[in-house]
Amino acid sequence: MRAVFLDRDGVINASVVRNGKPYPPASADEMTILPGVPEALARLRAAGYELIVVTNQPDVARGTTPRATVDAIHAALQAALPLDAIYACFHDDADACHCRKPKPGLLVDAARDRGLDLATSFMVGDRWRDTDAGVAAGCRAIFIDRGYNERKPERFAVNVPGLPEAAAWIIEHESEQT
Repeated sequence: MRAVFLDRDGVINASVVRNGKPYPPASADEMTILPGVPEALARLRAAGYELIVVTNQPDVARGTTPRATVDAIHAALQAALPLDAIYACFHDDADACHCRKPKPGLLVDAARDRGLDLATSFMVGDRWRDTDAGVAAGCRAIFIDRGYNERKPERFAVNVPGLPEAAAWIIEHESEQT
């Protein structure tokens, strides 16, 4: 089985951008699904992909966001979108966990749990941590450039403006092997 792994903030829902840096929404009520995302996910689902969100949520470890807030955002996303699963890392860099992107742990765990073939899967993200995690897991990585004031990824298959274009590219290139 193949999958499209999706970062959460900036890919399926809007990030809150302050001083050129992206942040997650503060609550489920503040979470806004980006335009074209439901249709893009429906196209990917119809093409036979599992849709797995893989997201770093370090504000839980930092004590600035309660776990219940993140869970409520995830519940709202799962109610509104055809997502198969959400895998979240609640650690910060200092925790040195296996799951915090750019490490591939979230993708590897999802592949093991769900019987997914990473070599025929894709990772869609808007930050270097996302694309590096996808490449490290053996997926083809797609970068959505939101123009953040931070380092850009170096390793990815294609740069697109949003998830609708990423979905079109995936469907067009799905038969190519990594």
